[in-house]
Amino acid sequence: MRPRPRRRPALQLAAALAVATPLALAPTAPALALTEEQATRAFDAFVDVYWDADAEYFFTYSDHQVHPEHAHGPEGGLYTDYWWEAQLWEMVMDRYERTGDPAARAMIDDVYDGFRAAYPDPLANDWNDDIGWWALGSARAHELTGDPRYLAAAEELFAFVVAHEDDTYGGGIWWKNVDVGDGTRNQKNVATNAPAVVTAMRLHAATGDPVYRETADRLYDWLDAGFHRGGQLRDHVEGDGTYVDWDWTYNQGNFAAAALEMYLATGDDAYLEDATGAVDWAIANLTSSGTFLREGVDDAGGFKAVLTRAMRALVDDAGQSQYEAVLTANASQAARQVNAQGVGAYDWTAPAPDLGATAIQSLAAAATVAVLQQAEPDGGTGVVVGTGEYQAENAERSGMGSESSAAGYTGRGYLAGWVDDGSSVTFHVHVAEPGEYALAFRYAAAAGPATRSLVVAGQRTSVSFPGTSTWEDWRDATVEVSLAAGHNAVVLALDAAAGDGNYLNLDRLVVPPGVDPAPEPAPVPEPEPGPVPDGDVTGTPGDAGAGTGPGGDGTGAGGDGGTGRAGGEPGTLARTGASVAWTALLAATLTAAGAALRRSVAPSRPTRAA
Repeated sequence: MRPRPRRRPALQLAAALAVATPLALAPTAPALALTEEQATRAFDAFVDVYWDADAEYFFTYSDHQVHPEHAHGPEGGLYTDYWWEAQLWEMVMDRYERTGDPAARAMIDDVYDGFRAAYPDPLANDWNDDIGWWALGSARAHELTGDPRYLAAAEELFAFVVAHEDDTYGGGIWWKNVDVGDGTRNQKNVATNAPAVVTAMRLHAATGDPVYRETADRLYDWLDAGFHRGGQLRDHVEGDGTYVDWDWTYNQGNFAAAALEMYLATGDDAYLEDATGAVDWAIANLTSSGTFLREGVDDAGGFKAVLTRAMRALVDDAGQSQYEAVLTANASQAARQVNAQGVGAYDWTAPAPDLGATAIQSLAAAATVAVLQQAEPDGGTGVVVGTGEYQAENAERSGMGSESSAAGYTGRGYLAGWVDDGSSVTFHVHVAEPGEYALAFRYAAAAGPATRSLVVAGQRTSVSFPGTSTWEDWRDATVEVSLAAGHNAVVLALDAAAGDGNYLNLDRLVVPPGVDPAPEPAPVPEPEPGPVPDGDVTGTPGDAGAGTGPGGDGTGAGGDGGTGRAGGEPGTLARTGASVAWTALLAATLTAAGAALRRSVAPSRPTRAA
C-alpha cells in the first residue's frame, strides 16, 4: 500500500512551487477582502441565531418558527431536517478543522447527539443520499476527533446505503431505498454515489478493509463513465436509462471530492485531472462575475458550500493553489453581504435581508459561514469586483426561461423568449468606484426592435435593442448609467405601460473594466546611503502588468433551487534588477506557505493508505 500524500508545513513552499499552474503564476492578483475576524464573527453569529443548546439542534429558520414552504424536520420543521442538519454539521467541522476551536470541537459532539436524539433510528429514512451524508460526516468526525463511535456509525450507515447498489443502468446506488428498481419512481444520481465514493475511501483508510476500496473503485468508474462529460456533471439517470442534465455546484463539488480521494490513494494524475476539471467547469460556468451563483432556496441554498469544501481539500491535500484566490474572492464577497445580524443568505453577491424583515433558512446562512472557514483570509476590506461578466442565465430572473439552441451564445445559454409583461432580470453588480459605467447587454432580437426598462437605484432608463437578422446574430446594446461604489442592483424589465415590448433573447451583461483595483503598495524604507560606483545602477520600476485574477468565462446556470491572466512588460526593482512579476509571485507563494503553516495547527485528517 502506498501512503497517502501529506503536505507537511516545512514542505509547503516547495510543494506550492512544484504544483503551480499558469493561473497560479499570474503576475499580480486581485485585491480581495477577507479577515480572520470576519470568519469568526460569521460562525458566532450563526450559532447565536440558529443553535438551540437545549435541544442540541439547529433551527430551520432564523425566526424559530415553522414555515409551510419548508416544514420538514423535528417538531414539524421547527428544527432542520435530516439532510440539512448533516450539512450544518459539516460546517461546524469546517470551523474546527480550520481553527482547532474547543467550542467547535464540543459542538461536533453536540450536533451528533442532538441528531441521534431526534432520529433514534437513523436508518428510518427513505433517502439514501440523506443517510449517506451522515455516514460521510461520521467518517470525517472520526478522523478529526478519533472518537470510535463515529467510525461505528459511519460503517453502519454506509452498509445500509451501499446495499441498494445494483446493475440497473450499469451500476450505482439508488437515490431512495424504497421503489428500488423502479426508474419511474426512483433514480440514480451523483448526489448519492459521489459522496459514497468519498465515504468508502475514508472507511478503507480507517479500517483497511479492501471491500471499501473495491466499492469506491466500482462506484467511481460508473459515475465517470455515465455522468462525467469533460468536467460537466449530469444530474441523474431515470426511467429507461434517460440522463437528465441539471447543472449544480453540488454535483460538481461532490464529484471533485470523489476524484480527489481516488487520486490521494493512487497517485494517478487522471483522477486529479477529473477533480480539477469539475471545479474548473464550475468556475467557468456557475459563477456571476466570478462569484458562485444563487441556485435557489431550500436544499439548493446550501449547494455552494459542498463545492468550496472540495476546493479547500484540493488546495490542502493536492497542492492545487490556483483555487486559493477563488475561494478568498467568494468568501470576501459573501462576507460583505451579511446583514446587520451577521447572517448571510442565498446569494453571495446581494445584501442579505435583515432578520427583522425576512426569515432566512439556516442551510443558506450556513453556506456563507462554511466558505469563510474554508477560504484563506487576506486581511483586506475592499470591494470584490470580479470579472465584470454577468451571464444572464445565472442572474436573478422572473418570468422567463433559458435555452442553449441558438449558436453563438456565451456561457451555458441565454434567457429566451422574453416577452411577458412584468418579467425581469436582476444583475448584482459590484464596482470599486462610483461613476458612469457603460453597461453592454449582449442580445438577439430576430422578431424586430425591442425595448426594455433599465432601473438602477430607482432611476429608470429606456434601453433600445435594434432588430437582428437571426436569433444567432448576437449584438451589444450599450447604455451609460451611474453606479455606486460596492453593490448595485441592475434591473432590466419589460414594462408594457412604459412602452416596452417584443421578443428578446439576452446572453450576458458586461461591466467594464471588470477587474479589481490593485492594492495600495506598502511604503518601502529608503536604503542607507553607500558608495555609488560609476554608471547609473539605481534602476526604475517598469510596468509589471495588471493581472486579471482568477475566473475565466464566468458563466453558468441555475434556476430557483426547488427540486431541481494579463500582460505588460515586466519591470525591474531598483538596484536588484529583479522581475517585479516574479517578486510578486514569490511574495504570494510565501503568503500561501504562511497560510498553510497557520492551518497546520488545526486538526487534520490522518494519512490514508492505498
